[in-house]
Amino acid sequence: MKPQTMRKLGPVDLDVTAFSLGLAPIGNFLKPISEPEAHAIIQTAWDAGIRYYDTAPLYGHGLSELRTGHSLRWRRREDYVLSSKVGRMLTPAPRAQIDFTPWVDAGAFKVHFDYSYDGTMRSVEDSLQRLGLERIDMAFIHDPDVFTHGPERQPEMFAQAMAGSAKALQRLRDEKVVRAIGVGCNEWQVCHEALKQRDFDCFLLAGRYTLLEQDALDAFLPLCQERGASVVVGGGFNSGILATGARPGAKYNYQPAPAAIMDRVARIEQVCAEFDVPLPAAALQFVVAHPAIASFIAGVRNVAQLQQNFAWFNQTIPGAFWSELKRRGLLRQDAPTPA
Repeated sequence: MKPQTMRKLGPVDLDVTAFSLGLAPIGNFLKPISEPEAHAIIQTAWDAGIRYYDTAPLYGHGLSELRTGHSLRWRRREDYVLSSKVGRMLTPAPRAQIDFTPWVDAGAFKVHFDYSYDGTMRSVEDSLQRLGLERIDMAFIHDPDVFTHGPERQPEMFAQAMAGSAKALQRLRDEKVVRAIGVGCNEWQVCHEALKQRDFDCFLLAGRYTLLEQDALDAFLPLCQERGASVVVGGGFNSGILATGARPGAKYNYQPAPAAIMDRVARIEQVCAEFDVPLPAAALQFVVAHPAIASFIAGVRNVAQLQQNFAWFNQTIPGAFWSELKRRGLLRQDAPTPA
C-alpha cells in the first residue's frame, strides 16, 4: 500500500489517505519547531500526496491550528480532509499565568475542559477562526478517558461528553457544518462505549492497536465493522519503542518501557532481523491492515522524519514475516495482516 492510497472513512462521503499527518508536534510539543520547518513538514506531506491532516486546540494551546491553517489556507478546500477536536476551550491569559507543559513557546491561552453543548459549539467556531478556514471535515470529542481524567472523575466527564458534545456534534453534522463526528482518546474501551451509546462515524485511537497491543480486537474493532464506523490510529509506535526498538531509555506509552515490553520488542526485532524488515515499517503497516482502520496518523518533528515514515510505509514485507510473528506468539492469531 502507498501512503497516498485513498480509503473510505466510515459511512460518510469522505476518503482519507492511508497515511495521514498528525500536527501535534508543530504545536511545539516538548521543544520548539520553527515556523519554516512547520510549514515545510506540511508542504512535504502535500507534495507526497497526503490529503488528511489532524490537529486540535490543545496542541500548542492553539498554535498547531494557527500553523495548520496558514499552510493549508490557499489549497483548494475540496482537495484535503481536516480533523480537529472539541472538549477543551482556550481562554486568553498572560503567559506568566499559564502552565504550558508539555508544550514550549505555545499560544497565550489557558486550557480548560468543556464537554457541554454550548462549549462544543463555541469550540468549533473558535477552531475555524484559528484555522482561517470555512470548515473542518471531522470533529472528535477529545480525551473523555481514564488516562486524562483519572478513574474517579472519568465516568462523570464521559457522561458530560455524551450528553453535551455528542449532541452538539450530531447537530453540526446534520447541518453539514462537519461531515463526520467521533471520539479521539487513549483507550479503546472508551471508544467502544461511545459507539454503543451514540451514532458516531469515526474514532481516533491513540496507541491502543499496535504490534504490542491488540485487545481492541475483542470488541471495539468488530463493533466498528458491524456499524460501519472507521478508526484512525495515532501513536502506532507506542510513543517510541516500536520506532527505536528495545534500547536503553526506550519509551512505552510515555513512560520508560518495563522489562516485559522490552523483552517482547526484542523478540519481535529478532524476527525483523531474520526477514530484513525494519521494526518501524512492520509497526506502521500492521495498523492499516485491519479493515476498520482507515489511516495511520504519524506526528513528525521535521521533514527527514516524515520522509523516513514514507519509506517505512513503502517497505516490502513478505507474508511469511507475519506468519512467523504469529507462530512465535508475538501477534494474535486473529489479527489481520497486510496482504
